[in-house]
Amino acid sequence: MNYKTKNPFLTNKSFSTTTASKKEEVHHASVIDYDQEMTLSGTMNKTLLLFLLLIASAIVIWWMAFNGTNPIIPAIGGAIAGLILVVFAAFKPQYSPYLAPGYALFEGLFIGGVSAIFEAKYPGIVIQAVGATFVTFAVCLGLYKYRIVKVTEQFKSVVVAATLAIATYYIISWVVSMFTSFAPVHHGNSMMSIGISVFVIIIAALNLFLDFDRIEKGVTQKMPKYMEWFGAMGLMITLVWLYIEFLRLLSKLASND
Repeated sequence: MNYKTKNPFLTNKSFSTTTASKKEEVHHASVIDYDQEMTLSGTMNKTLLLFLLLIASAIVIWWMAFNGTNPIIPAIGGAIAGLILVVFAAFKPQYSPYLAPGYALFEGLFIGGVSAIFEAKYPGIVIQAVGATFVTFAVCLGLYKYRIVKVTEQFKSVVVAATLAIATYYIISWVVSMFTSFAPVHHGNSMMSIGISVFVIIIAALNLFLDFDRIEKGVTQKMPKYMEWFGAMGLMITLVWLYIEFLRLLSKLASND
């Protein structure tokens, strides 16, 4: 059975098709590097590049926010634009070399705006969230690389089920709260809310293992070169999710002080 990750990129059928069919598709689409194959080092390098683009964009909004500009509008605009690029790339992964950098820049607007808002209310929270995200990524990568954690089909099914449950809960809570006075239990700084945040962070971290696994399989299956951008973009999506959840958790803990 072929289980999928929450990450909309790494659920794409591009990671399960044959090498020949993918190269033929890229050839017809006239996309660069269709005669080259996906590599792990290439994917990591492109992930780093996307990260640097995201940071550059976030710094601009951060600077603007602390110089009197309201970061809400660029943050919302960046989130919407980033989502559009994600959806488009999920259906057309061969255009990832062009869509991935755009996603990183737009998502940087979102990250920068949200970070500025949290930092203004809880000084020092951003560096803590960034550090926690990097440590989590490094630990998960090490555990996966040395096969301390093995991505089995049962592992995938549990993570996917938990991730879908979280997504469903968030969507339902958001819709209900828009039309009623209902306050979702994950809001506020109660022990229940903090526990939910910890659980979500654990699931987000487990999604990294699924992402690593799909990228490794893409390399093994000799996917086309553009899949490096596709995989890198997918990793960025998971890392952004993880960072936002750390911000939420740390803000709850800080409000209890």
